[in-house]
Amino acid sequence: MTRKPDPAPPPPAYFNLDPETAAGKLSEPVDTTRFAKAAAFASRGRLDLAKKGYAPDGKKRLRKFSTWEVCRYLLPIAPAHFRRVLRQNPDLPQGEGQGGTKWFTLEEVLRLRDHLADEGLATKQYRPYRPKGLPAKITAVANFKGGVGKTSTAAHLAMAAALDGYRVLVIDLDSQGSMTSILGGSVADEWMTVFPLIAKDYVRYLDDENRVRAAKGLTPLPLDETLSEARTRTARDVIQSTHWPNIDLIGAQLNLYWAEFQIPVWRMQARGWPLWDGLSNFLQDEGLLESYDVVILDTPPALGYLTINALAAADILLVPLGASFLEFDSTGRFFDMLYSTFASIEAGENSARRAAGLEEVRFEWDVVRALITRFDANQQSDLANVIQAYFGDLMSSYRQEYTALIGQAGEQVNGIYEADYRDFNRETYARGREAFDRTYAEFKELLIGCWWRDQRMLKAEKESRHGTQKAG
Repeated sequence: MTRKPDPAPPPPAYFNLDPETAAGKLSEPVDTTRFAKAAAFASRGRLDLAKKGYAPDGKKRLRKFSTWEVCRYLLPIAPAHFRRVLRQNPDLPQGEGQGGTKWFTLEEVLRLRDHLADEGLATKQYRPYRPKGLPAKITAVANFKGGVGKTSTAAHLAMAAALDGYRVLVIDLDSQGSMTSILGGSVADEWMTVFPLIAKDYVRYLDDENRVRAAKGLTPLPLDETLSEARTRTARDVIQSTHWPNIDLIGAQLNLYWAEFQIPVWRMQARGWPLWDGLSNFLQDEGLLESYDVVILDTPPALGYLTINALAAADILLVPLGASFLEFDSTGRFFDMLYSTFASIEAGENSARRAAGLEEVRFEWDVVRALITRFDANQQSDLANVIQAYFGDLMSSYRQEYTALIGQAGEQVNGIYEADYRDFNRETYARGREAFDRTYAEFKELLIGCWWRDQRMLKAEKESRHGTQKAG
């Protein structure tokens, strides 16, 4: 029996297209007003989608945590001992619910954490490590390629640190405002972002410069209405609380992008103003590094002036990337641009400083790590190994896998730490949570290692000064 030949496959979809039919599918040419209409529809849709994860009053609420979660993830305590502590201390939060499973707000967990730290075993670390007398550590999450997981990484590190007991300040520097949406922030205009605080730093420079000019009999540099208004602003004016009791936010919105145009104009008007220090100056000058334990900076996908401020302020720099050639290539160029930018600043500033006998500008980070995100071990292991080999000690050892939990939580504009485990298969929840728990564990190890090293250096300096004084 003769076998019939297989039918010929259909031609590719792009063969034999008819121009007249194609033209008939086109709408009228698009003018600028159509963009406004699209933006309005997107704004409405964004609010509708965001509120899927909100309470009926339009505000985000952090869910409660079960006894199982408290003892498994939040506090180093066995369930039986935890229940015994509650029975013996009726003034402590007792949670809601009947029987063995009760539910606690994070505020209540923080109270329980404090009680156990004060009354419990000294061998257990109920409060996370933070040496007294040292400032908060500032972490910037940056890469100038979009879609690599910057905001997701920054948000989950903030939430994990908060669950761990740290006080966290998140600063959204991306005018797209994705981090602000995740944390339920409301930002009316650029005056509720970092913009007025960086402007205030410029005003302080002008004030100093004008005092010098006045002594020389010169005309003072003028302050426009924007700068006069910025003079009155403080960080507390723009910091907003979130639905997390120990996470505060300085949010972002579209108008923040104006800073990318305004900062270089200020620099041109006052060439001596160190524009890269605006962010770090207000964090330090307004006591925020004492009020918080961890400051996390979410940067835009570009090496603009806001990103430069974030990088200059950071103690720890995390650079997320996917395990693909294009993202590896882009990240390599990002490091090259970091070198070019900051080496150029150092060279330009230090030539004048050396001539004036001033201390030179020197940028330095406690630690820099590139972090592979959205990792698929079945398809990307070989390339991830290559990336690891080339970046060497700049690479984090853990590769953050993409799991179903991440995608499902994202549909609700939530982080995975906000997701209720009862909405998922237990295995899916545990695997998804572990992906970020291990990322946080590696970050926390960097964090506490930096603090410990700072503490040792401070102690050595004090001992050296003491020894010099004794010798004198």
